[in-house]
Amino acid sequence: MKRVKRTALLCASVSAFAVPGVAFAQAGAENPNADIIVTATRREERLQDVPMSVNVATGEQLEKFKIFDVKDVSQLAPGLQLTNTTGRNNTTTLRGITFDPDQGTGPAVQTYYNEIPTDAQTIFTAIYDIQQIEVLRGPQGLLRGLSAPAGSITIATRKPNFDGPEGYLQATGTDRHAYNVQGGASLAFNDTLAIRVAGVVDGNRVNQVRNVNTDQYSRSRTESGRITLGWKPSTDFTAYLTYQYLHADNRVFQQVVGSGNTPLGQYETLFGTPIVLLPAAFGGRPFTPDTTVRSGPPLSVSDRGSVQEGIFRNQNETHLVNLQFDYDLGPATLSFVGAHQYSKLKISRDLDSANAIPGYIQTSNVTTPYKVDTAELRLSSNNDEGLGWGVSAFHSKQTGTTFVDQDSSLFLYNVAPTAQVNPPCALAGCSPPNSIAPFTFPNQLPLRALVTVPVNSQVWSFAGNLRYKTGPLTVQGGLRYSILKKVQTTQQQLVGFFNTPDVEIIPAALQRTKNTPITGGATINYEVTPDLNVYAAYGHSFRQGSSKVAGPAVVSADLIQTQPEKTDSVEAGLKGSLFDRKLNYSVAAYYQKLDGFLSRFNSIYWESPSNPGQPNGTFDFNYNGDATIKGIEASINARPTPNWDLNVSAAYTKARWDNASLPCNDYAGTGTPNTTGPQNVTGPGNVSYCTSSDKLANTPDFSLNANTEVRFPMDTVTPFVSALLTYTPSYYWWQSQYRFKHRELVNLFVGVRSNDDKWELSAFAKNVLNQKRITNISLGEVQTNAVVAGSFQSGYSTVNVTNPREIGATLTFNW
Repeated sequence: MKRVKRTALLCASVSAFAVPGVAFAQAGAENPNADIIVTATRREERLQDVPMSVNVATGEQLEKFKIFDVKDVSQLAPGLQLTNTTGRNNTTTLRGITFDPDQGTGPAVQTYYNEIPTDAQTIFTAIYDIQQIEVLRGPQGLLRGLSAPAGSITIATRKPNFDGPEGYLQATGTDRHAYNVQGGASLAFNDTLAIRVAGVVDGNRVNQVRNVNTDQYSRSRTESGRITLGWKPSTDFTAYLTYQYLHADNRVFQQVVGSGNTPLGQYETLFGTPIVLLPAAFGGRPFTPDTTVRSGPPLSVSDRGSVQEGIFRNQNETHLVNLQFDYDLGPATLSFVGAHQYSKLKISRDLDSANAIPGYIQTSNVTTPYKVDTAELRLSSNNDEGLGWGVSAFHSKQTGTTFVDQDSSLFLYNVAPTAQVNPPCALAGCSPPNSIAPFTFPNQLPLRALVTVPVNSQVWSFAGNLRYKTGPLTVQGGLRYSILKKVQTTQQQLVGFFNTPDVEIIPAALQRTKNTPITGGATINYEVTPDLNVYAAYGHSFRQGSSKVAGPAVVSADLIQTQPEKTDSVEAGLKGSLFDRKLNYSVAAYYQKLDGFLSRFNSIYWESPSNPGQPNGTFDFNYNGDATIKGIEASINARPTPNWDLNVSAAYTKARWDNASLPCNDYAGTGTPNTTGPQNVTGPGNVSYCTSSDKLANTPDFSLNANTEVRFPMDTVTPFVSALLTYTPSYYWWQSQYRFKHRELVNLFVGVRSNDDKWELSAFAKNVLNQKRITNISLGEVQTNAVVAGSFQSGYSTVNVTNPREIGATLTFNW
């Protein structure tokens, strides 16, 4: 019966509002999709003429659908998933390929801000005063400076208006303690010089999770401002200089579900010696076992509760300067884009997020100051017909040193007097001059890990492309030659009751990396009729491998440094329109082969070869594995009547590992991820490995999006009703051994705007169905690795859950 209801709901939703596809209609346009202009190929072209799958979201749409968080852009593009599970690391998944910013490689989906590659951590934090966002699908290795296997997201901010003053102001508040005030204004000093100023102040409760220990909610506050100066001394030359400041402060509590545990241990052994695991020192003091002490109360998904005793605070302060100019030389145009970014990230967190040891806060403080300088110079011909060409040179350099100060205290328990134990060296793999006498009483031994990670990487690349157009046929292609250099070192030491010297944990042979890949692609586009184009495309991309920073020093080379990744993809599709372009459609099919796909595997239990069978801890490892991807995407965008827009799109992607051997937690030795029994490494090596032909990413194969707007024009105002739908079916995620439920995220909007678009007042409800769906979950109960003689089970699994229903209102003024 429930399945019938879900199906009926889905069908009704689709018939009621359909889905956003290749482009999204703007209210008031006579033909909504007739002349959508994109820069996907570094040229201004009609969307229908671009030989690749592209999704476009305008700034007006972001404002109309109250998209203040970049992750909600995925509601406007099927197969795109933007997530932020911690309030810090923005994870992007496109066409089944995912990227975790913490893995330290080039992104699988590269983000460009005014045509300069920029990290998603910064740009996704504050979305305001946007001109257009384009989602380019498939390998990108030619037209922009950096290569990416899944696609690119280009974000263009609004530029000053040389014709006169104009701007907007928008204010939003909700019943979930969220607010967003943003705006932008242009002022033209004359017809050659203009300025635009924009800013945003945003606050919210992020994941709406309450800490049951402190009675505090997660919260976030972001302030950002942008100034853009435009100079147009002639019709042939235009330049824009932009400065943006960002300050974001997120305090996010990790949600957990489970019954919670009493921190009482059981009989085990410490390096072969029988011990009794009783609660050790809490806060540095010996503690008498108490069965009333628990990790926390029983918590369900609906409780939206956290039990961590410390904070998880992420701060980002960024200064970004961006320069663009285009100089029309007649036969060709000379273009330049360059940027300087300085960011300082501060992270303070309690690593015992599930409170496995009540009374103990495992603090970790990370400071990452870094700067990035980027520049690209392009020269491209201006002719549309005949032979066209383009050449470019690109350079980027990133420097900075990350500092980590992490509590690595050791807990000892009633060790037999005959035991000869050396716990700190068992943990760090060191060889101290003197052995430590056995401890016969429970205590917390203070120990800190200090890690220094200097980064120095740079990219040089040179590209050339040719384009030939004759009548309805256009053929283009090119190559990019890159020189990728990286120096990666990591110094680590332990200080406290036991001290070690500053040790380099990356072997000298793995510290310097240089790759010289050739990437590129080719496309062919044929205009069958003025309203129908067919195309085929080939793309090849490359990503440099990564080096492990911090963590265990005594692991094999394949866990320290990954190999490069290579990608080849083919795509074929068609784009067309019907009924005088009142209906546009697009279909694309693709196949992609990844040689050594780079992915991240979190909280993997490892053992030191010098102490096999003994507890050491968990770490996040990067690893390579071959994979294949195949899929299809389709969309329909229509305006059936002058006052009704409706759009439909869907994507099916089957992205799978190709019989790959990957790091996993396999305590029971079953060959599949599990946490059954005590922590254990099965098989040879430092970690367990599982062979997988399963999903590359924690996403479903199928996704469907929808939006619509119906207007009711009157003499001076126009009432309207709008809706957004995102549907994902149930699916199984092998790394968590968990089946996620289907999700139907529905957002509704109702309001009125003036017929001259000077103002708009609207009310909205997000997640109207108030679905409480788990979107991410840990494998089994979360343990702590702060205990030398085994790990305490917390009694909880960490989860991320869809935000609850949220009701709000927005008032917008335009001039």
